[in-house]
Amino acid sequence: MMGTHCIFSANSLPISPRFNSKDLLAEKQWPWRYGLSTRPMNVRLRARAGLEGDKSLEIPHQWYNLIADLPVKPPPPLHPKTHEPVKPEDLSPLFAQELIKQEVTSDRFIDIPDEVRDVYSLWRPTPLIRARRLEKLLDTPARIYYKYEGVSPAGSHKPNSAVPQAWYNVQEGIKNVVTETGAGQWGSALAFACSIFGLGCEVWQVAASYDSKPYRRLMMQTWGAKVHSSPSMITESGKRILQEDPSSPGSLGIAISEAVEVAAKNADTKYCLGSVLNHVLLHQTVIGEECIKQMEALGETPDVIIGCTGGGSNFAGLSFPFIREKLKKKINPVIRAVEPTACPSLTKGVYRYDYGDTAGMTPLMKMHTLGHDFVPDPIHAGGLRYHGMAPLLSHIYELGFMDAISIPQTECFHGAIQFARSEGLIPAPEPTHAIAATIREALHCKETGEAKVILTAMCGHGHFDLTSYEKYLQGNMVDLAFSDEKMKAALGNIPLV
Repeated sequence: MMGTHCIFSANSLPISPRFNSKDLLAEKQWPWRYGLSTRPMNVRLRARAGLEGDKSLEIPHQWYNLIADLPVKPPPPLHPKTHEPVKPEDLSPLFAQELIKQEVTSDRFIDIPDEVRDVYSLWRPTPLIRARRLEKLLDTPARIYYKYEGVSPAGSHKPNSAVPQAWYNVQEGIKNVVTETGAGQWGSALAFACSIFGLGCEVWQVAASYDSKPYRRLMMQTWGAKVHSSPSMITESGKRILQEDPSSPGSLGIAISEAVEVAAKNADTKYCLGSVLNHVLLHQTVIGEECIKQMEALGETPDVIIGCTGGGSNFAGLSFPFIREKLKKKINPVIRAVEPTACPSLTKGVYRYDYGDTAGMTPLMKMHTLGHDFVPDPIHAGGLRYHGMAPLLSHIYELGFMDAISIPQTECFHGAIQFARSEGLIPAPEPTHAIAATIREALHCKETGEAKVILTAMCGHGHFDLTSYEKYLQGNMVDLAFSDEKMKAALGNIPLV
């Protein structure tokens, strides 16, 4: 069932008495997951995870920009040398012009190009699924729903931004793009998008992941990308790191420095980023826009919205449209970010201006940061290893529109095993954090008797992350104590602004 989904037509659904009408939408999308027969009765194979003729599941025509509705606008990024607010022309060496416009715009909605929606239609709309079997396992009165982004060609939410970034660069005559990747989700998403539009793609992958996740690297290479272990001897910033530490495990900050350096030196090359920046978060709001309509079609309103956070793109994609509705006082859910205890930028970091990369080549952004020199422990198995949080997410956290917690990786993988053995899907390491927090909330509902509606982001599958599961299942996974000393040393190198 890869790439397509068996969808029953509306008039062929055998609904048993144990189903209620609120679950009809999710049951139609994934019939075999709700005990429906998969024997053909007007079965249709479709390349979209949605219902034909159901307007609530139409691919969004616009991305949503939360900045337009905030009572206090976020602080501007600053030039790394002058410390003055960055001007659009300062970003021109790195980014396509249309992406720069989206980065600084205050418009509420941005039209999605038809060509981008056409590629989106390979997997969008994505399914919203009720986790009935997990509810039963936990014996909770809570109703748990998850928005599943693992149906994309790359297996995660990342193509939601990779596709428009590649398309805008092609429209401006760019021949090549460069980027960084950690676990490989973003790198594989951009490699896929570039293969669709005939764009050259070069990726610097964090060394620890390059070595431990060869199949992500092979995915990128299959789609035509060149992949380098970071730090590398190709760039000056990589050489400096290796001179200081020849066995460096790398970090996203280091990989960003290498990619940015290459983009800045080549006129036919631009840089693409998979998280953190405003235009990336903007593209991801297709998740939340779809989900609002899906929840409405089910007659449900979320009481708690939970998502994992590393750089923030997946969490923002789900939560921003719901925050808009919360600001309108139409709903009032608790919105909760979940991060690893080994790299807790929101819950342990400081809210200050810092570089987005290790070498200090990017603009200074006001964000929750552990320091741009902070390197997470390479044996951390749960993804989400960036030293800072998206400035826009950091800003709304400061405004009190969301809360944040951190969870150790053994609890995350315990929750992932529960999820896999009840719902059937193996989560990527990143959303295991959201699953663990969802289980916490569901068990709390069991204690209180509250029938809350919990909505969580299942941002990708873990088919290429099974070595992390192996560590957990063999009892070799340990919880990492966060090093305040390491953070203190890294924070000492943040520029004073």
